[in-house]
Amino acid sequence: MILGLTGGFGCGKSTAARMFERLGFRSLDSDALVREHVYARPEVRAALRARFGPEAILPDGTINRVHVGAIVFADAAHRLWLEELAHPPLFEIWRERLATDPGGQWLIEVPLLFEKHLENWFDFTICVACSPAQQLARLEQRGMERALAERRISTQLTLGRKIELSHYVLLNDGSLGFLEQQVAHLVRELSA
Repeated sequence: MILGLTGGFGCGKSTAARMFERLGFRSLDSDALVREHVYARPEVRAALRARFGPEAILPDGTINRVHVGAIVFADAAHRLWLEELAHPPLFEIWRERLATDPGGQWLIEVPLLFEKHLENWFDFTICVACSPAQQLARLEQRGMERALAERRISTQLTLGRKIELSHYVLLNDGSLGFLEQQVAHLVRELSA
């Protein structure tokens, strides 16, 4: 079984993913795979440098995510270009990892699951949702300025639309225990 986990920026996808892992699911974090593997490819770094200037690469050879993020979240054309650059190698990594345990229970965190029409990859899709106030508060707790948080949220499909498109929804406005109960209930239901 392969589950696709999505949700709004700051709604708690990674927290929910860890809960699925504790219940036996193998988890792939798409953002982490892009940061750690896709951006490490020399051809990707070269393309980023050519598009966004030498400031796009830090002295240690890693991507300057602050610099690149400021550009791509301010300009949809740059954001779409970056997605087109990063997604094919990401999907290649997904295929390789899923092939290691084809009958296993997998959960893949995909922030842009519906935006990029990736539903066919998954047996079921799950949206982690919370109120807009909670979402902004969490992002501010991470040190993100409210204006930047609002701009990044606005680049994704609305949370309401993600909820409509998902097979299941996990509500993350309450305690961690409440989220954990929902995840455990869903795992039991999917395993039945």
